[in-house]
Formats: sequence, C-alpha cells, structure tokens
Amino acid sequence: MFYGEYLHSIDRKGRIILPAKFREAAKNNFIERFFATRGLDKCLFMFSEEEWRTQEAKFKAIPFTKQQARTFNRLYFSGAVDIIPDKQGRILLPPYLKEFALIKREVVIVGVSNRIEIWARDSWEEFYGNSRQSFEEIAEKLMDNI
Repeated sequence: MFYGEYLHSIDRKGRIILPAKFREAAKNNFIERFFATRGLDKCLFMFSEEEWRTQEAKFKAIPFTKQQARTFNRLYFSGAVDIIPDKQGRILLPPYLKEFALIKREVVIVGVSNRIEIWARDSWEEFYGNSRQSFEEIAEKLMDNI
C-alpha cells in the first residue's frame, strides 16, 4: 500500500507533509487515522489504524512474564501516538519521537508496504549506505526460507 522514498523538510510549525502518493493510498483505503511509535534502526514506524490493531494483537500475545517482552512493549506502546493528518496531509510528531529518531529538519519518508517509516535524513543515508551492498545477499538468505 505504501511504497517509495521521499525527502521532505519539517515546516516552521514542526509539521511533516505526507507524500502525495501516501495521501492517495490512504484515501483509496479509507485511512483517516495513523499510529506512530518508536521503530527500529533509529526510525519511526507509522501504521494505519487497522494495521496498528493487527500489530498490537501480535505484541499483546507475547507473554508478559518474559522480561524482554515487557521491555519491548513498554518502549513500543509508551511511544505510540495517534495521528490524524490535516487537510493538506501534514502531521505533527511529538518532540520525544523526533528526539528518538534524531529528526531535526530534513526527513526521509519510506513506504514499507504495510507501514510508513520516518527517518532523519542523515540516519537514512547511513542505513542505506551500509545496507545496499548486502541487499542481494540478504535477499538470497531470506528467500531460501520461503
């Protein structure tokens, strides 16, 4: 549903505009509300409300008696915020999420099928630079398991 890589700047009021393709995908899929939270690899994850509920059910199924599950769920869910884009498709992230992802001025918004990732531009460039060389090797290993 969400695909591509888009460079944007945060406006004077601290808002990020969602790419037109993402706004169109949201409209076509009747998505009005998103949930954003701390992601992995120094980025933020943003899900449609429906996908958020799916992810939430999976994480709630992990036994809370396991310490790692408690730690993960605390950090993941305590960082969560519901977001309704304005009519121009702008969203406002709370300061603690921007701080977590090291977001200052420029962001890269990445579509990863069922989720949107929001990266500080520097972090995305570092991740991409470190990962692109191993893309084929990773694909080969992952595809062997399918």
